[in-house]
Amino acid sequence: MILAAFAALPVAQLAPALAWYERLMGRPPDMLPNASEACWKVAEEGWIYVVEDADRAGGTLITLVVDDLDRHLSEFAERGMEVTLEERPGVWRKATARDPEGNTLSFAQPLSA
Repeated sequence: MILAAFAALPVAQLAPALAWYERLMGRPPDMLPNASEACWKVAEEGWIYVVEDADRAGGTLITLVVDDLDRHLSEFAERGMEVTLEERPGVWRKATARDPEGNTLSFAQPLSA
């Protein structure tokens, strides 16, 4: 049984990426375990972390499933975040943000058929 998820978003340098992720998440990191990582708790047992790792930077895809995408869209707009909205009618809606290095973080809401 899997007890928790800890997903990485690698970037070339943490310092410039940190401000972008703080704006996306709407808060500072929940944990700074060392000089090259910043972590946000996104679910009861789920975390994402931005890690300085230039060799892997820019190619990550992560989707967070949310219960109210409209609330997230409103918050992104308030913080000046650019997202693209996609929808598969009756199945899901998804807002996607791409960090300056090309990592993709999506917020998706399943829909009732």
